[in-house]
Amino acid sequence: MTDNVRVRFAPSPTGHLHIGGARTAIYNWAFARHHGGSFVLRIDDTDKERSTDENTQAILRAMRWLGLDWDEGPEVGGDRGPYYQTQRSENYAVALETLKANGHAYPCFCTAEQLEAQRETARTVGGFSGYDRTCRHIQSAEAQERIAAGEPHVWRVKVPDDRGDITIEDAIRGTVTWPIDAMDDFILARTDGTPTYMFATVVDDWQMGITHIIRGDDHLSNTPRQITVYEALEAPVPIFAHMSLIFGPDGKRLSKRHGATSVEAYRDEGILSEALLNYLALLGWSIDDKTTLFDRETLIREFDLSRVSKNPGIWDPEKLEWMNGVYIRDMAVDEFVDRMVPMLVNAGLAAPEIAEHSRDWLRALVPLLAERVRRMIPDEIVPKVRFLFVEFPEMDPASVDKVLAKEGAGTALDEAARLLEALADFSAGPIEEALRQVPEATGVKAKLAFQAVRVAVTGTMVSPPLFESLELLGKVGALARIEKARPLAAE
Repeated sequence: MTDNVRVRFAPSPTGHLHIGGARTAIYNWAFARHHGGSFVLRIDDTDKERSTDENTQAILRAMRWLGLDWDEGPEVGGDRGPYYQTQRSENYAVALETLKANGHAYPCFCTAEQLEAQRETARTVGGFSGYDRTCRHIQSAEAQERIAAGEPHVWRVKVPDDRGDITIEDAIRGTVTWPIDAMDDFILARTDGTPTYMFATVVDDWQMGITHIIRGDDHLSNTPRQITVYEALEAPVPIFAHMSLIFGPDGKRLSKRHGATSVEAYRDEGILSEALLNYLALLGWSIDDKTTLFDRETLIREFDLSRVSKNPGIWDPEKLEWMNGVYIRDMAVDEFVDRMVPMLVNAGLAAPEIAEHSRDWLRALVPLLAERVRRMIPDEIVPKVRFLFVEFPEMDPASVDKVLAKEGAGTALDEAARLLEALADFSAGPIEEALRQVPEATGVKAKLAFQAVRVAVTGTMVSPPLFESLELLGKVGALARIEKARPLAAE
Protein backbone atom coordinates (compact mmCIF):
# COMPACT_ATOMS: atom_id res chain seq x y z
CA MET A 1 0.00 0.00 0.00
CA THR A 2 1.78 3.11 -1.24
CA ASP A 3 -1.14 5.30 -2.29
CA ASN A 4 -1.78 8.42 -0.22
CA VAL A 5 1.18 7.63 2.02
CA ARG A 6 1.14 9.28 5.42
CA VAL A 7 3.97 8.65 7.85
CA ARG A 8 4.93 10.28 11.12
CA PHE A 9 7.89 10.93 13.33
CA ALA A 10 6.84 11.29 16.95
CA PRO A 11 9.77 12.15 19.23
CA SER A 12 9.42 12.59 22.96
CA PRO A 13 10.90 15.95 24.06
CA THR A 14 12.69 14.49 27.05
CA GLY A 15 16.06 15.30 25.49
CA HIS A 16 17.69 16.48 22.29
CA LEU A 17 17.28 14.60 19.00
CA HIS A 18 19.31 11.40 19.27
CA ILE A 19 21.01 10.18 16.11
CA GLY A 20 18.92 6.99 16.30
CA GLY A 21 15.78 9.10 16.27
CA ALA A 22 17.23 11.20 13.47
CA ARG A 23 17.70 8.08 11.33
CA THR A 24 14.07 7.13 11.99
CA ALA A 25 13.01 10.62 10.92
CA ILE A 26 15.16 10.40 7.78
CA TYR A 27 13.63 7.08 6.72
CA ASN A 28 10.08 8.33 7.29
CA TRP A 29 10.81 11.58 5.48
CA ALA A 30 12.48 9.85 2.51
CA PHE A 31 9.65 7.31 2.26
CA ALA A 32 7.02 10.06 2.22
CA ARG A 33 8.92 12.13 -0.34
CA HIS A 34 9.58 9.09 -2.55
CA HIS A 35 5.87 8.27 -2.70
CA GLY A 36 4.66 11.86 -2.87
CA GLY A 37 2.99 11.45 0.50
CA SER A 38 2.86 13.42 3.74
CA PHE A 39 5.44 13.52 6.52
CA VAL A 40 3.85 14.38 9.86
CA LEU A 41 5.80 15.58 12.88
CA ARG A 42 4.09 14.95 16.21
CA ILE A 43 5.50 15.74 19.64
CA ASP A 44 4.73 12.95 22.11
CA ASP A 45 5.08 15.05 25.24
CA THR A 46 3.02 13.05 27.73
CA ASP A 47 6.01 12.55 30.05
CA LYS A 48 5.19 15.70 31.99
CA GLU A 49 8.18 15.50 34.31
CA ARG A 50 10.86 15.32 31.61
CA SER A 51 9.24 16.94 28.56
CA THR A 52 10.30 20.56 28.09
CA ASP A 53 9.73 23.27 25.52
CA GLU A 54 13.51 23.69 25.35
CA ASN A 55 13.88 20.08 24.23
CA THR A 56 11.04 20.48 21.75
CA GLN A 57 12.74 23.49 20.19
CA ALA A 58 16.04 21.60 20.05
CA ILE A 59 14.32 18.75 18.18
CA LEU A 60 12.71 21.12 15.70
CA ARG A 61 16.02 22.93 15.25
CA ALA A 62 17.86 19.65 14.57
CA MET A 63 15.19 18.55 12.08
CA ARG A 64 15.46 21.81 10.18
CA TRP A 65 19.27 21.63 10.20
CA LEU A 66 19.11 18.16 8.64
CA GLY A 67 16.74 19.52 5.98
CA LEU A 68 13.83 17.32 7.07
CA ASP A 69 10.83 19.49 6.33
CA TRP A 70 7.47 18.31 7.61
CA ASP A 71 4.09 18.74 5.94
CA GLU A 72 2.06 18.82 9.15
CA GLY A 73 3.07 19.49 12.72
CA PRO A 74 4.44 22.23 14.99
CA GLU A 75 5.01 25.59 13.30
CA VAL A 76 3.33 24.23 10.15
CA GLY A 77 -0.14 23.24 11.29
CA GLY A 78 -2.49 20.92 9.44
CA ASP A 79 -6.06 19.67 9.61
CA ARG A 80 -5.25 16.61 11.77
CA GLY A 81 -3.87 18.55 14.75
CA PRO A 82 -3.13 19.43 17.44
CA TYR A 83 0.34 17.96 17.00
CA TYR A 84 1.26 17.81 20.67
CA GLN A 85 -0.12 14.87 22.66
CA THR A 86 -0.74 17.05 25.70
CA GLN A 87 -3.22 19.01 23.60
CA ARG A 88 -5.13 15.92 22.45
CA SER A 89 -6.66 14.79 25.77
CA GLU A 90 -10.21 15.11 24.48
CA ASN A 91 -9.43 12.77 21.60
CA TYR A 92 -8.21 10.07 23.99
CA ALA A 93 -11.21 10.50 26.25
CA VAL A 94 -13.62 10.08 23.35
CA ALA A 95 -11.76 7.00 22.09
CA LEU A 96 -11.80 5.47 25.56
CA GLU A 97 -15.55 6.01 25.81
CA THR A 98 -15.91 4.19 22.50
CA LEU A 99 -14.01 1.19 23.89
CA LYS A 100 -16.12 1.23 27.05
CA ALA A 101 -19.32 1.32 25.02
CA ASN A 102 -18.38 -1.56 22.73
CA GLY A 103 -17.14 -3.73 25.59
CA HIS A 104 -13.44 -3.63 24.72
CA ALA A 105 -12.37 -1.83 27.91
CA TYR A 106 -13.08 -2.51 31.57
CA PRO A 107 -12.16 -0.90 34.89
CA CYS A 108 -9.49 -2.52 37.06
CA PHE A 109 -9.46 -1.82 40.79
CA CYS A 110 -6.40 -3.87 41.68
CA THR A 111 -3.95 -2.06 43.91
CA ALA A 112 -0.22 -1.86 43.31
CA GLU A 113 0.28 -4.34 46.14
CA GLN A 114 -2.13 -6.83 44.58
CA LEU A 115 -0.44 -6.55 41.21
CA GLU A 116 2.99 -7.09 42.75
CA ALA A 117 1.69 -10.15 44.57
CA GLN A 118 0.43 -11.55 41.28
CA ARG A 119 3.84 -10.98 39.66
CA GLU A 120 5.63 -12.57 42.61
CA THR A 121 3.43 -15.64 42.37
CA ALA A 122 4.23 -15.92 38.66
CA ARG A 123 7.94 -15.63 39.41
CA THR A 124 7.72 -18.26 42.14
CA VAL A 125 5.51 -20.93 40.58
CA GLY A 126 5.81 -20.00 36.92
CA GLY A 127 3.02 -19.40 34.47
CA PHE A 128 1.62 -16.27 32.87
CA SER A 129 3.45 -13.21 34.17
CA GLY A 130 1.00 -10.58 32.94
CA TYR A 131 -2.14 -9.27 34.58
CA ASP A 132 -4.35 -12.19 35.64
CA ARG A 133 -7.62 -10.45 34.69
CA THR A 134 -8.96 -10.37 38.26
CA CYS A 135 -11.31 -7.49 37.47
CA ARG A 136 -12.30 -8.59 33.99
CA HIS A 137 -15.39 -10.43 35.11
CA ILE A 138 -16.76 -7.90 37.59
CA GLN A 139 -20.38 -7.20 36.72
CA SER A 140 -21.03 -3.82 35.12
CA ALA A 141 -23.37 -2.67 37.89
CA GLU A 142 -20.81 -3.44 40.60
CA ALA A 143 -18.07 -1.71 38.62
CA GLN A 144 -20.19 1.41 38.22
CA GLU A 145 -20.99 1.47 41.94
CA ARG A 146 -17.30 1.26 42.86
CA ILE A 147 -16.43 3.99 40.37
CA ALA A 148 -19.24 6.19 41.69
CA ALA A 149 -17.89 5.65 45.20
CA GLY A 150 -14.56 7.08 44.12
CA GLU A 151 -12.58 3.84 44.23
CA PRO A 152 -9.29 4.30 42.32
CA HIS A 153 -9.13 2.36 39.09
CA VAL A 154 -7.48 2.14 35.72
CA TRP A 155 -8.99 1.09 32.41
CA ARG A 156 -7.69 -2.01 30.67
CA VAL A 157 -8.23 -3.34 27.18
CA LYS A 158 -10.13 -6.60 26.93
CA VAL A 159 -7.99 -8.79 24.68
CA PRO A 160 -10.45 -11.07 22.86
CA ASP A 161 -10.23 -14.72 23.90
CA ASP A 162 -11.46 -15.97 20.55
CA ARG A 163 -8.95 -14.10 18.42
CA GLY A 164 -6.18 -16.10 16.78
CA ASP A 165 -2.51 -15.25 17.00
CA ILE A 166 -1.53 -11.78 15.82
CA THR A 167 0.43 -11.80 12.57
CA ILE A 168 1.75 -8.92 10.49
CA GLU A 169 3.72 -8.63 7.28
CA ASP A 170 6.41 -6.28 8.42
CA ALA A 171 7.78 -4.26 5.47
CA ILE A 172 11.33 -4.91 6.69
CA ARG A 173 11.26 -8.08 8.79
CA GLY A 174 8.67 -10.10 6.87
CA THR A 175 6.11 -12.25 8.65
CA VAL A 176 6.03 -11.75 12.41
CA THR A 177 3.61 -13.61 14.72
CA TRP A 178 2.76 -13.21 18.39
CA PRO A 179 0.70 -15.82 20.29
CA ILE A 180 -2.53 -14.31 21.58
CA ASP A 181 -2.31 -16.24 24.85
CA ALA A 182 0.83 -14.27 25.73
CA MET A 183 -1.12 -11.00 25.64
CA ASP A 184 -2.32 -9.50 28.88
CA ASP A 185 -5.10 -6.96 29.33
CA PHE A 186 -2.79 -3.95 29.43
CA ILE A 187 -3.69 -0.51 30.76
CA LEU A 188 -5.24 2.07 28.44
CA ALA A 189 -5.81 4.88 30.93
CA ARG A 190 -4.21 5.48 34.31
CA THR A 191 -5.93 6.26 37.58
CA ASP A 192 -5.78 10.00 36.87
CA GLY A 193 -7.39 9.44 33.47
CA THR A 194 -4.27 10.10 31.39
CA PRO A 195 -3.71 7.68 28.52
CA THR A 196 -0.77 5.31 28.36
CA TYR A 197 1.65 5.53 25.44
CA MET A 198 0.23 2.30 24.06
CA PHE A 199 -3.24 3.83 23.80
CA ALA A 200 -2.44 7.44 22.91
CA THR A 201 -0.12 6.61 20.03
CA VAL A 202 -2.75 4.36 18.41
CA VAL A 203 -5.46 7.00 18.74
CA ASP A 204 -3.14 9.62 17.26
CA ASP A 205 -1.93 7.47 14.38
CA TRP A 206 -5.51 6.42 13.58
CA GLN A 207 -6.95 9.93 13.68
CA MET A 208 -4.01 11.34 11.73
CA GLY A 209 -4.50 8.75 9.00
CA ILE A 210 -1.03 7.25 9.29
CA THR A 211 -0.61 4.51 6.69
CA HIS A 212 2.91 3.28 7.54
CA ILE A 213 4.70 3.18 10.87
CA ILE A 214 8.46 3.09 10.34
CA ARG A 215 10.34 2.80 13.62
CA GLY A 216 13.07 0.96 15.52
CA ASP A 217 12.67 -2.68 16.40
CA ASP A 218 12.76 -1.78 20.08
CA HIS A 219 9.06 -1.03 19.47
CA LEU A 220 8.40 -4.46 17.96
CA SER A 221 7.03 -5.83 21.23
CA ASN A 222 4.53 -2.94 21.34
CA THR A 223 3.07 -3.84 17.98
CA PRO A 224 0.70 -6.69 18.96
CA ARG A 225 -0.72 -4.61 21.80
CA GLN A 226 -1.27 -1.65 19.49
CA ILE A 227 -2.92 -3.87 16.89
CA THR A 228 -5.33 -5.00 19.62
CA VAL A 229 -6.30 -1.37 20.19
CA TYR A 230 -6.69 -0.67 16.46
CA GLU A 231 -9.03 -3.61 16.14
CA ALA A 232 -10.99 -2.64 19.25
CA LEU A 233 -11.51 0.82 17.74
CA GLU A 234 -12.40 -0.78 14.40
CA ALA A 235 -9.64 1.34 12.89
CA PRO A 236 -7.50 0.32 9.89
CA VAL A 237 -4.18 -1.19 10.94
CA PRO A 238 -1.23 0.56 9.27
CA ILE A 239 1.69 -1.22 7.67
CA PHE A 240 4.57 -1.65 10.13
CA ALA A 241 8.25 -1.51 9.31
CA HIS A 242 10.69 -2.18 12.14
CA MET A 243 14.32 -1.40 11.49
CA SER A 244 17.22 -2.64 13.57
CA LEU A 245 18.86 -0.29 16.03
CA ILE A 246 22.24 1.41 15.74
CA PHE A 247 25.05 -0.31 17.62
CA GLY A 248 28.45 0.99 18.59
CA PRO A 249 31.70 -0.54 17.30
CA ASP A 250 31.65 -2.82 20.37
CA GLY A 251 28.39 -4.41 19.26
CA LYS A 252 26.35 -2.80 22.02
CA ARG A 253 23.44 -0.39 21.62
CA LEU A 254 24.71 3.08 20.83
CA SER A 255 25.02 5.26 23.92
CA LYS A 256 27.02 8.14 25.36
CA ARG A 257 29.96 5.84 26.01
CA HIS A 258 30.49 5.76 22.24
CA GLY A 259 30.76 9.56 22.04
CA ALA A 260 28.26 12.25 21.11
CA THR A 261 24.75 10.97 20.51
CA SER A 262 22.68 14.03 19.63
CA VAL A 263 22.36 15.64 16.22
CA GLU A 264 23.26 19.09 17.50
CA ALA A 265 26.36 17.76 19.22
CA TYR A 266 27.65 16.53 15.86
CA ARG A 267 26.73 19.86 14.29
CA ASP A 268 28.75 21.64 16.98
CA GLU A 269 31.67 19.27 16.34
CA GLY A 270 31.88 20.40 12.74
CA ILE A 271 29.89 17.71 10.95
CA LEU A 272 27.93 19.08 7.99
CA SER A 273 24.22 18.38 7.79
CA GLU A 274 24.60 16.85 4.33
CA ALA A 275 27.25 14.44 5.59
CA LEU A 276 25.27 13.38 8.65
CA LEU A 277 22.11 12.86 6.59
CA ASN A 278 24.05 10.77 4.07
CA TYR A 279 25.80 8.74 6.77
CA LEU A 280 22.68 8.05 8.84
CA ALA A 281 20.75 6.97 5.75
CA LEU A 282 23.42 4.33 5.12
CA LEU A 283 23.12 2.85 8.62
CA GLY A 284 20.78 0.08 7.60
CA TRP A 285 19.89 1.01 4.01
CA SER A 286 21.76 1.25 0.74
CA ILE A 287 21.18 2.07 -2.89
CA ASP A 288 23.43 -0.79 -4.02
CA ASP A 289 26.66 -2.44 -2.94
CA LYS A 290 28.94 0.38 -4.11
CA THR A 291 27.28 3.80 -3.77
CA THR A 292 28.39 5.61 -0.62
CA LEU A 293 27.91 9.30 -1.33
CA PHE A 294 24.59 10.75 -2.47
CA ASP A 295 22.55 13.90 -2.06
CA ARG A 296 19.05 14.19 -0.63
CA GLU A 297 17.46 14.16 -4.09
CA THR A 298 19.07 10.79 -4.80
CA LEU A 299 17.95 9.50 -1.40
CA ILE A 300 14.37 10.48 -2.17
CA ARG A 301 14.48 8.92 -5.62
CA GLU A 302 16.03 5.64 -4.49
CA PHE A 303 14.60 5.06 -1.03
CA ASP A 304 12.67 1.82 -0.62
CA LEU A 305 11.86 -0.17 2.50
CA SER A 306 12.75 -3.39 0.72
CA ARG A 307 16.43 -2.41 0.90
CA VAL A 308 16.42 -1.69 4.63
CA SER A 309 18.60 -4.28 6.37
CA LYS A 310 17.41 -6.48 9.22
CA ASN A 311 20.89 -6.26 10.73
CA PRO A 312 21.94 -3.49 13.12
CA GLY A 313 23.71 -0.45 11.73
CA ILE A 314 27.23 -0.15 13.17
CA TRP A 315 28.28 3.36 14.12
CA ASP A 316 31.69 4.17 12.62
CA PRO A 317 32.92 7.66 13.61
CA GLU A 318 35.93 7.40 11.31
CA LYS A 319 33.72 6.78 8.29
CA LEU A 320 31.50 9.72 9.25
CA GLU A 321 34.56 11.96 9.55
CA TRP A 322 35.89 10.76 6.19
CA MET A 323 32.52 11.41 4.58
CA ASN A 324 32.40 14.84 6.18
CA GLY A 325 35.80 15.62 4.68
CA VAL A 326 34.47 14.76 1.22
CA TYR A 327 31.54 17.12 1.68
CA ILE A 328 33.87 19.86 2.92
CA ARG A 329 36.02 19.51 -0.19
CA ASP A 330 32.90 19.76 -2.35
CA MET A 331 31.60 22.80 -0.48
CA ALA A 332 31.17 25.99 -2.49
CA VAL A 333 34.10 28.34 -1.92
CA ASP A 334 31.93 31.23 -0.74
CA GLU A 335 30.10 28.98 1.73
CA PHE A 336 33.45 27.87 3.13
CA VAL A 337 34.49 31.51 3.50
CA ASP A 338 31.24 32.40 5.26
CA ARG A 339 31.72 29.53 7.72
CA MET A 340 35.40 30.30 8.28
CA VAL A 341 35.24 34.06 8.90
CA PRO A 342 33.39 33.87 12.26
CA MET A 343 36.06 31.43 13.47
CA LEU A 344 38.81 33.87 12.51
CA VAL A 345 36.97 36.74 14.14
CA ASN A 346 36.33 34.83 17.37
CA ALA A 347 40.01 33.81 17.48
CA GLY A 348 41.02 37.47 17.28
CA LEU A 349 42.79 36.97 13.95
CA ALA A 350 40.56 39.16 11.80
CA ALA A 351 37.92 41.84 11.92
CA PRO A 352 34.41 41.06 10.66
CA GLU A 353 35.01 43.39 7.71
CA ILE A 354 37.55 40.95 6.27
CA ALA A 355 34.74 39.04 4.56
CA GLU A 356 33.94 42.14 2.55
CA HIS A 357 37.35 43.77 2.09
CA SER A 358 39.48 40.68 1.43
CA ARG A 359 37.03 38.19 -0.04
CA ASP A 360 39.16 37.29 -3.07
CA TRP A 361 42.12 36.66 -0.77
CA LEU A 362 39.97 34.46 1.46
CA ARG A 363 38.63 32.59 -1.54
CA ALA A 364 42.20 31.84 -2.60
CA LEU A 365 42.86 30.45 0.89
CA VAL A 366 39.99 27.94 0.76
CA PRO A 367 41.60 25.36 -1.58
CA LEU A 368 44.64 25.21 0.70
CA LEU A 369 42.41 24.29 3.63
CA ALA A 370 39.60 22.20 2.19
CA GLU A 371 41.85 19.24 1.41
CA ARG A 372 43.16 19.20 4.99
CA VAL A 373 39.99 19.69 7.03
CA ARG A 374 37.58 16.95 8.13
CA ARG A 375 35.47 19.01 10.52
CA MET A 376 34.34 22.61 10.17
CA ILE A 377 35.40 23.73 13.62
CA PRO A 378 37.86 26.37 14.90
CA ASP A 379 40.22 23.73 16.27
CA GLU A 380 40.78 22.46 12.74
CA ILE A 381 40.67 25.75 10.86
CA VAL A 382 42.36 28.35 13.05
CA PRO A 383 45.70 26.59 13.79
CA LYS A 384 46.24 25.88 10.10
CA VAL A 385 45.86 29.52 9.03
CA ARG A 386 47.04 31.48 12.06
CA PHE A 387 50.44 32.14 10.46
CA LEU A 388 48.71 34.10 7.68
CA PHE A 389 47.09 36.55 10.09
CA VAL A 390 49.98 37.49 12.39
CA GLU A 391 53.01 39.64 11.68
CA PHE A 392 55.38 36.84 12.59
CA PRO A 393 54.37 33.28 13.45
CA GLU A 394 55.29 31.64 16.73
CA MET A 395 58.16 29.29 15.99
CA ASP A 396 57.61 25.65 16.89
CA PRO A 397 60.73 24.57 18.86
CA ALA A 398 60.62 21.04 17.49
CA SER A 399 60.49 22.33 13.90
CA VAL A 400 63.39 24.68 14.57
CA ASP A 401 65.48 21.84 15.99
CA LYS A 402 64.62 19.38 13.21
CA VAL A 403 64.98 21.80 10.30
CA LEU A 404 66.57 25.19 10.91
CA ALA A 405 69.26 23.78 13.18
CA LYS A 406 70.52 21.53 10.39
CA GLU A 407 73.66 22.48 8.51
CA GLY A 408 72.83 24.32 5.29
CA ALA A 409 69.44 25.68 6.39
CA GLY A 410 70.77 29.25 6.63
CA THR A 411 72.40 29.03 3.21
CA ALA A 412 69.11 27.81 1.74
CA LEU A 413 67.21 30.70 3.32
CA ASP A 414 69.67 33.24 1.98
CA GLU A 415 69.36 31.94 -1.57
CA ALA A 416 65.59 31.62 -1.30
CA ALA A 417 65.31 35.25 -0.18
CA ARG A 418 67.51 36.40 -3.05
CA LEU A 419 65.47 34.54 -5.65
CA LEU A 420 62.11 35.60 -4.21
CA GLU A 421 63.21 39.23 -4.01
CA ALA A 422 63.88 39.16 -7.75
CA LEU A 423 60.39 37.99 -8.71
CA ALA A 424 58.16 40.50 -10.44
CA ASP A 425 55.22 38.11 -10.39
CA PHE A 426 54.83 36.83 -6.83
CA SER A 427 52.32 34.06 -7.53
CA ALA A 428 52.52 30.34 -6.80
CA GLY A 429 53.88 29.29 -10.20
CA PRO A 430 56.87 31.66 -10.38
CA ILE A 431 57.51 31.13 -6.63
CA GLU A 432 57.79 27.39 -7.13
CA GLU A 433 60.03 27.83 -10.15
CA ALA A 434 62.34 30.12 -8.18
CA LEU A 435 62.59 27.94 -5.07
CA ARG A 436 63.35 24.83 -7.09
CA GLN A 437 66.63 26.53 -8.06
CA VAL A 438 67.80 26.71 -4.44
CA PRO A 439 69.15 23.11 -4.08
CA GLU A 440 71.26 23.36 -7.25
CA ALA A 441 72.55 26.83 -6.39
CA THR A 442 73.50 25.95 -2.80
CA GLY A 443 74.14 22.22 -2.74
CA VAL A 444 71.55 21.90 0.03
CA LYS A 445 69.22 18.92 -0.37
CA ALA A 446 65.81 19.86 -1.77
CA LYS A 447 63.90 18.49 1.24
CA LEU A 448 65.88 20.62 3.71
CA ALA A 449 65.73 23.69 1.47
CA PHE A 450 61.94 23.60 1.17
CA GLN A 451 61.44 22.70 4.81
CA ALA A 452 63.65 25.59 5.89
CA VAL A 453 61.53 28.07 3.94
CA ARG A 454 58.32 26.48 5.27
CA VAL A 455 59.42 26.74 8.91
CA ALA A 456 60.69 30.28 8.41
CA VAL A 457 57.40 31.59 6.99
CA THR A 458 54.85 29.44 8.85
CA GLY A 459 56.65 28.58 12.08
CA THR A 460 56.12 24.84 11.67
CA MET A 461 56.95 21.87 9.48
CA VAL A 462 53.26 21.15 8.87
CA SER A 463 51.27 23.78 6.98
CA PRO A 464 49.15 24.35 3.88
CA PRO A 465 50.98 24.12 0.53
CA LEU A 466 54.14 26.25 0.62
CA PHE A 467 54.02 28.06 -2.72
CA GLU A 468 50.38 29.09 -2.37
CA SER A 469 50.99 30.17 1.23
CA LEU A 470 53.85 32.41 0.11
CA GLU A 471 51.60 33.97 -2.51
CA LEU A 472 48.96 34.73 0.13
CA LEU A 473 51.59 36.26 2.43
CA GLY A 474 52.91 38.49 -0.35
CA LYS A 475 56.54 39.31 -1.12
CA VAL A 476 57.06 41.82 1.68
CA GLY A 477 55.59 39.57 4.36
CA ALA A 478 57.39 36.46 3.15
CA LEU A 479 60.80 38.10 2.98
CA ALA A 480 60.34 39.71 6.38
CA ARG A 481 59.70 36.29 7.92
CA ILE A 482 62.70 34.70 6.27
CA GLU A 483 64.85 37.55 7.54
CA LYS A 484 63.53 37.22 11.09
CA ALA A 485 64.04 33.41 11.11
CA ARG A 486 67.55 33.64 9.61
CA PRO A 487 69.40 33.92 12.95
CA LEU A 488 67.85 30.61 14.05
CA ALA A 489 69.24 28.77 11.03
CA ALA A 490 72.56 26.94 10.93
CA GLU A 491 75.12 27.77 8.24
